[in-house]
Amino acid sequence: MTGPVRGGLALAVAMFTVVPLRAPRIDRAAAGVAVAVVPVVGVLLGTGLGAVAAGLVAAGAPGLLAGFVAVGLGAAATRGLHLDGLADLADGLGGHGDAARTLAIMRDPGVGAFAVIWLVVVLAVQATALGALAERGVLVATVAGGLALGLGRAAFAWVARRGVPAASPDGLGALVAGTQPMWVAPAWLVVLAGAASPVLELHAVGAAFAAAVVVVVAAAHARRRLGGVSGDVFGACAELAVTATLGTACL
Repeated sequence: MTGPVRGGLALAVAMFTVVPLRAPRIDRAAAGVAVAVVPVVGVLLGTGLGAVAAGLVAAGAPGLLAGFVAVGLGAAATRGLHLDGLADLADGLGGHGDAARTLAIMRDPGVGAFAVIWLVVVLAVQATALGALAERGVLVATVAGGLALGLGRAAFAWVARRGVPAASPDGLGALVAGTQPMWVAPAWLVVLAGAASPVLELHAVGAAFAAAVVVVVAAAHARRRLGGVSGDVFGACAELAVTATLGTACL
């Protein structure tokens, strides 16, 4: 049987991207490894998206157009998984019901006003910021893209840290909730910000700090309302972290 480390590495790619890789095992041990290492997948994807945006700008495309194309490709590369989580959480929290009612709204396949508003704002900020970074050159765009999506996936480790229960007994939340030591998310924060600092300088630190604040606040609010975390909370925190990172890095 495939060990949890190898299985977790494969699961990190298979679960969070469209790459047609078969995960040899899907269990709590492998999922815990996947959550711990998935920021690497985010860095690779973000670097590629930054390069696409910068390439379009170099070819004569407006920065905003390049940003939207890159963000759209990023959504396609992840099957819109995180954006779906953001939309579901926005609708659920906007309902102002108890935990059971909020979870029921989040499971509803319909899209409400809160979801639409948050999707428009988040995608617009990401595209505008990435386009502005692309206008500063391919190196800045690739590093900023890698930092943003890496921090977005590092948010998973914070949401899944030990002591945080799952909001329901099934789904991604139940599979990975409580699997991560407290230090994993902060460690990724330091590593990613440090790696990006030679290019982005203090913007890397500021962007990492902004992403951390947004994730901590959003995850705490979701946990309070839901009684725990769910797969939608993971996706929402990832997208909010990406948005905060890009928005701060382009200032």
